Amino acid sequence: MTPIRHNGSGGPNGKGDPAAVSGAPEAAGDPVLDAVRDCVLAVGVRRTTMTDVARRAGVSRMTLYRRWPDVRSLVGDLMTREWVDVATRSMPERRPGTDTRTLIVDGLVAGVVAFRAHPLFRKIVDVDPELLLPYVLDRRGASQEALLALLTDALREGHADGSVRTGHPDRQARSLLLVVQSFTLSLRTMTDEDDPGLTAEAFLAELRTILERTLTP
Repeated sequence: MTPIRHNGSGGPNGKGDPAAVSGAPEAAGDPVLDAVRDCVLAVGVRRTTMTDVARRAGVSRMTLYRRWPDVRSLVGDLMTREWVDVATRSMPERRPGTDTRTLIVDGLVAGVVAFRAHPLFRKIVDVDPELLLPYVLDRRGASQEALLALLTDALREGHADGSVRTGHPDRQARSLLLVVQSFTLSLRTMTDEDDPGLTAEAFLAELRTILERTLTP
């Protein structure tokens, strides 16, 4: 959901957080994470077992247990990989004559659209929504830390070029993430596709207005 390309992404998380990086969740093509993704898409998190994942990945269960204590920690690393990938893919490239604020807004709105369409996100929301609750109510996950780091850097660039309202960059980044998380997680509870003023597209336009007005100096 963050809008400007930077090299690398990361952000340590607190101990005990299932989304903390146990192995290398950011590495694309990890066969174990690919396997757990396939399992979750097929049957959901609660019905996925370490045996299922090991079989799909072509490794032993002991190999899995050396890196992850259970399925939830595995899924946490999977979510970190997938969510950071969605965010970075949503980032528009810099364009001549385009200020940082426009890039931030474009990236955040595109990120909301991409998250809501992501197969893993949709599966978890539909089948295992409680998996997301800790990151909404109790603590930040590794993917949230990574997104905040990227967003904070973007805001500092916006401060420097004068396109973003000057403020505490960390507070601004966290506030923006709170806004886009609410649209990502709860938008379908507010839409009414029979009313053209209450469609998902109309709310995304409203989100763009909110972000523009929040960031404009």
